[in-house]
Amino acid sequence: MSQKPLWYRWARVGVVGFSIIATGSLLFKYTVPTDEQLIAKFSPEIRAEYERNREIRQKEQQELMKIARETAASDDPIWKTGRIKSPFEKDGRNTDPKLVDIEKYNRERGDEFKKSEVERAQQELREAEELVSQKKGWFSRK
Repeated sequence: MSQKPLWYRWARVGVVGFSIIATGSLLFKYTVPTDEQLIAKFSPEIRAEYERNREIRQKEQQELMKIARETAASDDPIWKTGRIKSPFEKDGRNTDPKLVDIEKYNRERGDEFKKSEVERAQQELREAEELVSQKKGWFSRK
C-alpha cells in the first residue's frame, strides 16, 4: 500500500471541495430563474393579481421592518416584544397574524384617490372660472 504525501491528499480534498462548490454555484446561477423571468411565465390572471398585490406586499415589508426596529430597540427577549404571533403561544397575545389589514389599506387607497379626484375637479373649476372672468362680452371694448 503506497501512501501519498500529506500535501497531495490535502490538495485533492481542496480540488474536490472547490469543484463541488463551483458546480453548485453554476447550477444555481443557470437553473434558477430571476424574478422577472418567473413573473413573465405567469398566466395573465396571476400576473394581474401579482401586480395588484405588489403595494400590499411592500406595505407588509415596511411593517415588518418597523417591528424589527422596535424589537431591536427593546431589552426584552424577541418572543415577548414583537407583535407577530408566535406559533408556540396558545393565546397569541391578541394579535392578528397579518401585518397589513387589506380592507383598511384598500379603503385608505380609495380615500386618497377620491381626495385627488376632488382636488383635480376643484383645480379645473378654478381654471374654468378664470377663463370665464377673462372672457369679455360681445360689446365690450378691448
